[in-house]
Amino acid sequence: MRRDISQLSKENPNMVFTSIGHLINKEMLKKCHETMQKDKATGIDGITKEEYGKHLEENLEKLVERLKNRSYKPKPARRVEIPKPNGKTRPLSIYCYEDKLVQEALRRILEAVYEPHFYDEMMGFRPNRSCHKALKLLNKMIENNNTNYILDADIKGFFDNLDHEWIIKFVESRIKDANITRLMRRMLKAGIMKDYNYEVEESGSGQGSVCSPIIANIYMHYVLLWWFKEKIQPLLKGFSGAVVYADDFVMSFQYKSDAELVYELLKKRMKHFGLSLEEKKTRLIEFGRFAEANRAKRGEPKPETFNFLGFTHYCSHGKNGKFRVKRKTSRKKFSHKCKEVHKLIGEMRTLPVKEIVKKLNQILVGYYHYYGITDNSRSITSFRYRVTKSLFFWMNRRSQRRSYQWSGFLDMLTKAYPLAKTRIYVSIYG
Repeated sequence: MRRDISQLSKENPNMVFTSIGHLINKEMLKKCHETMQKDKATGIDGITKEEYGKHLEENLEKLVERLKNRSYKPKPARRVEIPKPNGKTRPLSIYCYEDKLVQEALRRILEAVYEPHFYDEMMGFRPNRSCHKALKLLNKMIENNNTNYILDADIKGFFDNLDHEWIIKFVESRIKDANITRLMRRMLKAGIMKDYNYEVEESGSGQGSVCSPIIANIYMHYVLLWWFKEKIQPLLKGFSGAVVYADDFVMSFQYKSDAELVYELLKKRMKHFGLSLEEKKTRLIEFGRFAEANRAKRGEPKPETFNFLGFTHYCSHGKNGKFRVKRKTSRKKFSHKCKEVHKLIGEMRTLPVKEIVKKLNQILVGYYHYYGITDNSRSITSFRYRVTKSLFFWMNRRSQRRSYQWSGFLDMLTKAYPLAKTRIYVSIYG
């Protein structure tokens, strides 16, 4: 059924769906249940997937009945704070299992309708898209076009400041079904439980909600990409482009005047929709094939760098001397991961070395799969070295007597418990 909706939406760009809520039925909710992950944190009612599944048929029948007679009301989410590398915290909303089922069904409908209309530059939380594809698109946008300036933007508290009324208006632009609108409103207004106190949320879409990614994409589609591609680009003098991943985005421009114009218009655009740019983190920098030479002529230092999706991007050259964008793991991400692994090894230090190394190899391989990208060999090699040093440190803290010398420790690792070797998994030109 979702494929049919998606096909209809694709073939009829101006179509508005007026009767689609009935698709959230027992059959669909059962399929949602089958795909939900196990062992996830529970909401305020403490019910797990396993417990809900013990009386699945009965539970789903009651849920569908409440949806039909409009008495379904989602419970407040449990709010927890997740530490961030900068010492701050990120709020995470944990929903009750039954509410997550309804969110998943709603997500599937929204995705079926909107996915055909998202631009290719929208890379986050979409089928057959990924961070690496976003990086490849950005690389192509800079290297293959007349990019001379980069707008490295950061939206302040994006998920917390999404305007509920604008979310509804954006959804209703393609789905004018009272049942869907009612579900959306109740989901957005369900509120949170924090420190045993109930709080009403007047804005935002909780991070942790199954629907948050698609809502974020719909919001960014209308607020940013649609506006930029349909209204702004035709007015600009030179090349321009954008790559968006959730609330993170980068824009490129040929002319500084175009970049400055878009920057000013963008601030007004964001404000109109309840958002704002983080001024301290949003920068317009000279970047591209001519940046180094132009800055040298003016007696200025080498081009500035910018961060996107965990990588620091910088101007460089290939072996043939031609301009290339290169990237390395951002300092903040590198430092945070090193500290995280160092702490983990400390917690595992009493386990057998074989078990510790097995866990570390899982971490290393996962790290290489993401950060093992063209030109980043040095960073992932440095990470492996830091992991080795942390392991050496903690192995020598297992008793009062120093257990290993560095050379003997490396020899032991090589022969008995080898750490996963670095590997480039992703070609930026692949």
